[in-house]
Amino acid sequence: MTAMPSISLVHPGAIISAVFTPWITTGIALLICFFASYLTALSWADLTFVLPATAFGNVIVALLARFWLHETISFERWAGIVLITLGVAFVTQGPSLTQHPPPVDAEAPSEEPVATEVQPR
Repeated sequence: MTAMPSISLVHPGAIISAVFTPWITTGIALLICFFASYLTALSWADLTFVLPATAFGNVIVALLARFWLHETISFERWAGIVLITLGVAFVTQGPSLTQHPPPVDAEAPSEEPVATEVQPR
């Protein structure tokens, strides 16, 4: 985006040209793939399991920024990375899918029928 001119709502052509830049188009395609895989993961497991697992992406981004882009990361951010990693490790120890009891059939009697006597009139 640093090679692109300043983008504003006054010049919508700049927005359209930015969207069709190869890097931006690749990013949009990867974002679509992420959301498709996220929805698939939500169909297999609970949100309380999937959401912390996706938070691990923050750790990957920080590590890539440090070792690929050679950015400096403060001690506080490293502490946050450790906390996220511990939280993900803690969540993965539990079940990924909550087990619910089977539903009770409304038409089936829940108790044995009680025999009643018919009184003659």
